[in-house]
Amino acid sequence: MMKASSGFFRSISIAMAALAASTLLTGCERPPIDTVQHGFRGTGMVQVYNPRILVPETYKNVVPDALPAVPSDGPRAKDVYKNVQVLGDVSTAEFTRLMVAISQWVAPKEQCAYCHAPGEDFSSDSMYTKVVARRMIQMTQAINSRWTAHVSQTGVTCYTCHRGNANPEEVWFRSPQHPQATRALGNDAGQNKASPNVGLSSLPYDALRDYLSSNPKEIRANGATALPTGNRASIKQAEFTYSLMMHMSDGLGVNCTYCHNTQNFAKWEGAPPQRVTAWHGIRMARDINATYIEPLTSAFPTARLGPVGDVAKVNCATCHQGAYKPLYGVSMLRDYPQLGRVTGATGATGQAAAAKPGMLGRVLFDTGRSDLSAAAKAEIDKAVKAAMADASVKIALSGFTDRTGNPQANLDLARNRAVAVRDALTAAGVPAARIDMRKPEFVVGGADANSRRVDLVAAR
Repeated sequence: MMKASSGFFRSISIAMAALAASTLLTGCERPPIDTVQHGFRGTGMVQVYNPRILVPETYKNVVPDALPAVPSDGPRAKDVYKNVQVLGDVSTAEFTRLMVAISQWVAPKEQCAYCHAPGEDFSSDSMYTKVVARRMIQMTQAINSRWTAHVSQTGVTCYTCHRGNANPEEVWFRSPQHPQATRALGNDAGQNKASPNVGLSSLPYDALRDYLSSNPKEIRANGATALPTGNRASIKQAEFTYSLMMHMSDGLGVNCTYCHNTQNFAKWEGAPPQRVTAWHGIRMARDINATYIEPLTSAFPTARLGPVGDVAKVNCATCHQGAYKPLYGVSMLRDYPQLGRVTGATGATGQAAAAKPGMLGRVLFDTGRSDLSAAAKAEIDKAVKAAMADASVKIALSGFTDRTGNPQANLDLARNRAVAVRDALTAAGVPAARIDMRKPEFVVGGADANSRRVDLVAAR
């Protein structure tokens, strides 16, 4: 009888342990999980991503077709229309085209009525949305002209953040601190409340307030000196820093190795170049919030403000929305150069995208194919010569497909195209250690040949 009872309880214990294990595992992502090597083998420099998440995220980054091009000559907008404080030096045709495009990007249902009251003259500033929109256009132009260290020549447009929404989906407000159960404990000091702004992590939920707004604090995880010498890099400061890092990883859909070297996270030496780009991005977000957005607080109605009365501000996810490059690096600015200082704009769809700085080549593919044509091999030969001429140059590969076909099949196709180019490079003598395979991408914004490609970009 005792043995039977012992066996019974043992079975119960095993069942309970299995239940507990299954409960824990429900918090993990089920396979398959894919990785892309981002550094030397054995260093842990890999990007980890979930194909099931990548598919819906990619469709959020589809670029709308550009409006047909219009003449740039003719009367200037400021000479024809009243109260044109921004964009007055462009032609009336370009001005009208851009206003139509912005209406579609920001308020596709309301269109012009979102910023202009029905029955009023278009020159009226009676609606706060028009006042805000004017300042946001100025902000966009400033980003594209002053912050090229972060946005490069790809730039941003109103669509980058709004994507058909009057209010961008990814913004942030300051969070009120919550009282604790007893008065002795005071408030929670911004700790341990799962917030989407910090990737639902058990870290400070209001870290963006300290780092992405006016009067930012120093981002610090490790002290440079010992405590008796005045080191103020406390554990609490480190937690707030990690909270910001979680936000950036979640907003860009990447993990820590995208910007940091696993050998030493703190050191800049040996870190990927993306860390420098991110450094500028943090300062760009601060500048946007402090210079353009926070001063508009009084212009917004109370219903549009946050729980402590502040205006909605930008963070990394506002533009990126889950993609390591907003809209996967497709430039809309070339079609709307009025929003930035960009030359050589085509102003029409179906044109080849402008080459990115450091571009070594662009290999195009036929629909559904990953084999290399004669033209593709010629592009690869150009990249091989550039790599052989400078031993410090690495070649970063990004595979793309167009928006047609099955999403999962497209993911595999993008990867196969990049692998085909990689194999051709190694066959031509480029060491495998100098080839960096980037995360596959498979929706660009069209169904033309330019969307079915692999980009070869110089990296160091």
